[in-house]
Amino acid sequence: MSHAKLALGPLLYYWPRQSTLAFYADMVDAPVDIVYLGETVCSRRHELRLSDWLDVADACADAGKEVVLSSQVLVESESDLKTLRRIINNGRFRVEANDMGAVHLLTGGDTPATDWIAGPTLNIFNPSTLALFADMGATRWVAPPEMSRQQIFDLRAGIKRGMQVEIFAHGRLPLALSARCFTARHFNLQKDTCEFRCLEFADGIPLKTREGEPFLTLNGIQTQSAHVHTLLGDLPAVTADGIDILRISPQGENTGDIIRLFRHTLDGITPPAEALTAAIPLLPEAPCNGFWHGRPGVEQFVTA
Repeated sequence: MSHAKLALGPLLYYWPRQSTLAFYADMVDAPVDIVYLGETVCSRRHELRLSDWLDVADACADAGKEVVLSSQVLVESESDLKTLRRIINNGRFRVEANDMGAVHLLTGGDTPATDWIAGPTLNIFNPSTLALFADMGATRWVAPPEMSRQQIFDLRAGIKRGMQVEIFAHGRLPLALSARCFTARHFNLQKDTCEFRCLEFADGIPLKTREGEPFLTLNGIQTQSAHVHTLLGDLPAVTADGIDILRISPQGENTGDIIRLFRHTLDGITPPAEALTAAIPLLPEAPCNGFWHGRPGVEQFVTA
């Protein structure tokens, strides 16, 4: 049995309020150890306000799960900054900092935080940078999803202190963010009058090449991979490297089934290859794992 914990990452898509609340009501009983909550992609997504996220957080915490509040990646307005300050000062739950503004608020002032999470968008790619964040109070590092197994292993070995390492283990890869909204542009709308069209796409808008091959996924201001990155078939190597936490990103359907496949594989109930085969019909697109193996991310690489 592996000692690695499972984490449910923040919801990257924009779902209707009742769908979102129903999803997290189901996740209260799901076999995950950690739940990340909050809007990280777009400040125009208001189906749930911070007070609603805190209610969900209370329910998850009451069920024995560790709760982390995730900050927005692009802070663009005074309103965004006001929400960020409320997250930082929530007084109960740890915070995942996803931009340097959040890091500044966590580490500045008279009582700097000493137990927070360095999110995957902070561009930490070398031991010196990771040590700097550790010195500032970060106790967990979420590796950028494009990093390979070897890069993560080398970086972790290069710091002289204990720090939890979390990796992106399942979901469409978050590749980039922009001040522009690609979903609005798709419908010939302006970002500020987008009509909240993201609500219509539980897993984003798929893009294909001229030849009809899956290419990318549009998710508002975020660009994602078309294929679904999953390390289900690689779990023996993942856990052998001493990775502490595996992050599963919510998808429109079957998230609970995916979580159970990870849990059963980590517990030695289901062989990794069998779990991957069982997962494929549950995915919105074909699987990939190239980045983990130091190859192009779109590849599905099978070790000999």
